[in-house]
Amino acid sequence: MVTSPSRKDNLFWIFLIALANTAIHLCFYNTLGFHRDELLYFSLGQHLSTGYASVPPFIGLMAWCMIHLFGPTLFVARLLPAIFSGIMVFLVAAIVKEFRGGPYARILAAIGILVYPVNLRAFYLFEPVFFDVFFWTLIFYILIRWINTHKERYLLLLGIVAGIAVMNKYSVFFQFFGLIIVFILSSRRELFSKRLFWTGILLAFLIILPNFVWQVSHDFPVVTHMKALRDSQLVHVNRLTFLTDQLFILLTSLFLVLPGIIYLLFSTKMKDWRLLGIACILAFAILMLLRGKSYYTAGIYPLIIAAGACFWENLFHGKSLRLTLPALMLLITLPILPAVLPVQNARSMATGFSWFQKMTGVGSFLRDEKGIYHSLPQDYADMLGWDELAKITAKAYRQVPDKKSCLIYCENYGEAGAIMVLGKKYGLPDPVCFSESFYYWAPRKLEHEIHTLIYINDEPGKDVQALFADFRLIGKISDTLAREYGTSVYLASRPRNSFNAAWEKRVRQVRSPF
Repeated sequence: MVTSPSRKDNLFWIFLIALANTAIHLCFYNTLGFHRDELLYFSLGQHLSTGYASVPPFIGLMAWCMIHLFGPTLFVARLLPAIFSGIMVFLVAAIVKEFRGGPYARILAAIGILVYPVNLRAFYLFEPVFFDVFFWTLIFYILIRWINTHKERYLLLLGIVAGIAVMNKYSVFFQFFGLIIVFILSSRRELFSKRLFWTGILLAFLIILPNFVWQVSHDFPVVTHMKALRDSQLVHVNRLTFLTDQLFILLTSLFLVLPGIIYLLFSTKMKDWRLLGIACILAFAILMLLRGKSYYTAGIYPLIIAAGACFWENLFHGKSLRLTLPALMLLITLPILPAVLPVQNARSMATGFSWFQKMTGVGSFLRDEKGIYHSLPQDYADMLGWDELAKITAKAYRQVPDKKSCLIYCENYGEAGAIMVLGKKYGLPDPVCFSESFYYWAPRKLEHEIHTLIYINDEPGKDVQALFADFRLIGKISDTLAREYGTSVYLASRPRNSFNAAWEKRVRQVRSPF
């Protein structure tokens, strides 16, 4: 008979796995550079607001805190998600404990989170996704605590966390929808008769209210964003691809997820929490029917991983069997690690991915959001070229004699974010741009008469060229693996007519940040 580890030993192993989870993210924090979206979010942190063009304000607030505490460095960008990856280990282990799982199940679930591909990728980047996974899991945990203890203070906490979750990412409403349906239709509908539940709802509303007011005052840009997302990206998503992508999202976690969902839905030992499993199925089905992005399901799986760990604990009693499963999960994760975490430089990974695709015929992880295959996963390609762009722009800026009469214009938010964040070390002024939230920060009237324009785009706009007598290429991003490969920096001077008048006309024409 296998002797169970003591509570102290169990906590030690959980802590060790959490530490390993954080460490593995920080070990490779600078293999590649800033991600395009990280540059956007750090730019949001320099313009604190109750709303932004495509995201709620929570990520901007977090960026503001990190910038003011530590500065906008690459390590700082990767620090917070890495810390939360460790917190996730403790949170999932706590869910296992609430499921009445023993020490083995808690350690197994902790390892399940460690090898969970979404944990490896999402908790590497400073984006709303890692907070989203955390908040989904925390909401499930709070509900489980309420079910187990009947203490109404958890309902108050639920409302507060739900409000913050919405302020991070609107997709959490899919979780709310699934939960509301199953609670209404189950014996747990008593939830809706609790005074503190409605107090929590009120608190959630008050937390969300500033962003709602911002959305109203800006003509609901979230609707415009969703339409643009549907037309440019979600149109390339089909339901079969959505399902097959789940295999890549899970990979080694399938050892826990597949038995976990069955165990959660059908085992008598899990009947108290079965409705949460049904809520997961509902949220998954809605996301698939609405053609949501594949990773939108990421917040569902930590709960199911916890249930899967309980399943294996009840099935395995011998020491050898109990050691085999986590060892197998870790061993299978090692060869696929480069696909979910940049553990090598870009060239080495591109060579490895090419070989793997030729040998196996599997390359879905190389498909971008538009369904096009590349040498690197899109996230990796989006982490290349930005430092080079900032350097070239600085080279152009040094050639400007009158800095007050110079304007830096960027065509997309990645370029603008690179200048706003990385350009600081070169003394570059903030750029102007009509993409994303930069649209709201672009001046409607320019303070100084502009005689020199630094123009950043993948091609020279004919309208811009026509404005200036001198239009010169200073340099372009040379990394062929970068998504922004070929993006060029032009130095335009000697305007033929008033640039300021042309700018004001252009501003009147642009109605949307998308």
